Amino acid sequence: MLLTTAVWFVVAFGLGAAGVFTNIRPPLPQIILATLTAALLILFWTPTPLRRWALAVDPRALVLIHVTRFVGFYFLWLYSRGELPWAFAVPGGWGDIAVAATAILVCLFTRPDAGSGRGILMAWNVFGLVDILMVVATAVRLAVADPGSMAALLRLPLSLLISFLVPIIIATHVIIFAKTLGARRDLLGPPRAR
Repeated sequence: MLLTTAVWFVVAFGLGAAGVFTNIRPPLPQIILATLTAALLILFWTPTPLRRWALAVDPRALVLIHVTRFVGFYFLWLYSRGELPWAFAVPGGWGDIAVAATAILVCLFTRPDAGSGRGILMAWNVFGLVDILMVVATAVRLAVADPGSMAALLRLPLSLLISFLVPIIIATHVIIFAKTLGARRDLLGPPRAR
């Protein structure tokens, strides 16, 4: 699992370093992002090592992945330099920072196997998923209107968002929902006959 992820990261980094993403225009970045996300979710929903790992791992490990969303500080810095538009960098940056900070709190102070911990995890997961979907939707809208305004997302290090990190982020949100709702069904037991 770790080796596959490392190889994926190296390939994504290599493509970014080679400048492969710098000249692509909508809808190609969105197709790459959607394809990678769909591939992860297919691997989760089928009997694969990813599914076995994801079902066995503590949900807090999946939440901890979202600490990478402190990348929002970099969005804000690029906005201050005029390299990203306000409509993307400021709401998306602060939203990602809030998700990353609360991910740490969820990991430190909740137990997802306890009733209130499960509720906190689900609330955080909804918040994080809505945030990332809004960030992606805003990026798409702005890139379609003015591809040059989002050029920073197609250069390293931010090209890793499209080719590596955002698919993982979206997929982990879905996996957390599946794990948490599955655990709830397990606790409630099989449905009763009428």
